[in-house]
Amino acid sequence: MRYFITGAAGFIGFHLARRLLEEGHEVVGLDGMTPYYDVSLKEARNAGLVQFPAYRFHKVMLEDQSGVRRALESAAPDVIVHLAAQAGVRYSLEEPKSYVESNILGTWNLLEAARSVDARHLMLASSSSVYGASETIPFRENDRTDEPLTIYGASKKAMEVMAHSYAHLYGLPTTTFRFFTVYGSWGRPDMALFKFTRAILEGREIELYGEGRMSRDFTYVEDLVEAMLKLSAIAPSEDNRVAAPTGLDTLSRQAPFRIVNIGGGNPVGLTDFVSTLEDALGRKAKTKLLPMQPGEAPRTFASPDLLLALTGYKPSTPLAAGVKDFVDWYGDFYRPGTRAARS
Repeated sequence: MRYFITGAAGFIGFHLARRLLEEGHEVVGLDGMTPYYDVSLKEARNAGLVQFPAYRFHKVMLEDQSGVRRALESAAPDVIVHLAAQAGVRYSLEEPKSYVESNILGTWNLLEAARSVDARHLMLASSSSVYGASETIPFRENDRTDEPLTIYGASKKAMEVMAHSYAHLYGLPTTTFRFFTVYGSWGRPDMALFKFTRAILEGREIELYGEGRMSRDFTYVEDLVEAMLKLSAIAPSEDNRVAAPTGLDTLSRQAPFRIVNIGGGNPVGLTDFVSTLEDALGRKAKTKLLPMQPGEAPRTFASPDLLLALTGYKPSTPLAAGVKDFVDWYGDFYRPGTRAARS
């Protein structure tokens, strides 16, 4: 099959593209290579992909409507996976406009372009941030999500509802998946695992917001990819509506559209997360407890029930194993003398 992946040089896009290429699929990747974080890391990911003969790459910004259309039409994909976005909850407090331009306008550009290709399935990445500070535990896909705490969460909610309208108007089967704190090798430098690892190795303090009382439902990136691949074969239709329990399935009555959480349903406290990282590094962290930041959710907790009902699968890699994978990659990628270590 042929896959078109936006954000192919990003953390998740890289892992998904590599897995598909290893399995013999064709992948056409699109990425703007924006400088939100170290571009050399994106270039290193992409360099690993271009070694595969079945990979083609387009350097195009989501905001470039004609560029997105040309890349998508030339790809003629069976499956479209839209992962590109302006990421980061905290950064959205500093640069909210970039989230509107990339996540809302950019997604609209992709949806418009998707109308002109005969893809079997459109898949879009949303976020647990749409749940805001929901007190309903665990977070289920049919919970209210109209009270996001940041423009990042709001932009992802906007993406979801735009995608539903396009699925209704143009009949393109669409799955939106909500990610829960994805981590693993080749991760983003702005994420906690990366920042904490670097700080601990350099002997600096790590900052624990919410006085360390927050919790997150961590998802190992390879588990996430496995779930996405299983879902890619289940384009939403009445033929795969989940009958029970009542209210479980989010398959729309008006469109071939479904929302699915991808998370294991196993939240971990922030201090336990730090302890796991300390064990993997063999070093103790210096910690500084700080108040909760504006827009920060106190916890995330995925219900994996719909994912399980559809695929028979849910993320289950133990946190210690996933953290060790990241630490091993970090030590190799940034070992003294490498280009990455010098950048």
